[in-house]
Amino acid sequence: MDHESAGVACQRILDAVGSAVVADESFLETVLTGILARGHVLLEDVPGTGKTLTARSFATVLDLSFSRIQFTPDLLPADVTGSNVYDEASGEFDFQPGPIFGNVVLADEINRAPPKTQAALLEAMGERQVTVDGQTHPLPEPFFVIATQNPVEHEGTFGLPEAQRDRFVVKTEMGYPDFAGERDLIDRRADRTEQAPSVADIVDHRQVPALQAAAETVAVDGALRDYVVELGRETRDDDRVDVGVSPRGIQRLFEAARARAVIDGRDYVVPDDIRGVVEQVFAHRLVLTADADVRGTDPAAVVRDVLGRVDVPAVDP
Repeated sequence: MDHESAGVACQRILDAVGSAVVADESFLETVLTGILARGHVLLEDVPGTGKTLTARSFATVLDLSFSRIQFTPDLLPADVTGSNVYDEASGEFDFQPGPIFGNVVLADEINRAPPKTQAALLEAMGERQVTVDGQTHPLPEPFFVIATQNPVEHEGTFGLPEAQRDRFVVKTEMGYPDFAGERDLIDRRADRTEQAPSVADIVDHRQVPALQAAAETVAVDGALRDYVVELGRETRDDDRVDVGVSPRGIQRLFEAARARAVIDGRDYVVPDDIRGVVEQVFAHRLVLTADADVRGTDPAAVVRDVLGRVDVPAVDP
C-alpha cells in the first residue's frame, strides 16, 4: 500500500470512529498512531468519557477481533493468559486460551491488577506471546493492547511498573467533550431504542498489516533522527527527572513520528510529526525526583520544557 492510499484509509478510519466516539480528532489520531506503530496505547481519564467505546470502535472499524479484560485486585495470571485443562476423554491436558488471545485487547482499569498478573501481561505486550506451565503460545497478529486507568480512583490500585509503562507507545487522555459534544451525546440518547453508537468495518483486517508496513518505509532525514535522539537524551539531564527516557522510548518516538506521517499521507517525516507526538510518547516514561513529585511537577510540562531547549532542525522534504 502506497502512503497516499494509506493516508486516505487512515482518514476514513478516523471519520468512522469519530462518528461513534465524541472526542477530539487529535485524540483519535494518537490512538491510531499507536496502532500503526505496532504498539500499545494507555488511556487515562475520569470514568464515563468513552474509553471503552473508543477501543471497541477501533476494533470494529479495523475488522479485528475484540476482547475485554476487567482488571480487579483478585485477578490471576491464568484469568488473562488461559490455562491447561484436563480432558478426561483424551487423558491429556489441553490449553484453553484466555481473553488475551485477541487482536484488540481492552485492559480495563489495568492498574487494579496485582503485580503477578501485571508480569503475565508484560510478557504478552513485550513478546506477543504467553507462557503457561513452561509452554509458549504465540498471540494472534496483529495484536495490541488498549489499556485504561482512572486517575481519580486510587483505592485498590497498583502502580504500573516502569517496564510496563515503557511498553506503551503512547499515553493520552480523552478529556471532557465541549458543549456541542455533550449536547450531541444527549441527542443520541434521546432515542432509547438505540443503546449505543455503532460503526461498521472500514478496512479489511488484512489491510491492517499493510498500513503498519507503510509506516516502516517512511523516510526520516538524518537531522530529524538526531533530533529524536537529542530530545530523549535531554530528558535525562533535567534536574526534575530521576530516570529519563530509555533507548526504547527514543525508538518509540521514531516509530510514532513515522506513523503520524502515514496518517497525513506522506512518505517522509517533518519536524511537526515528532513534536506532535513527543509528549504522548515521553511523559509516561519519566520518573521524577522525590522533590519534583512532592511539588506536583507534571511530567508533560517537563517534556514541553525539553522541546523548548532543543533546537528544531531545518530539513528539506
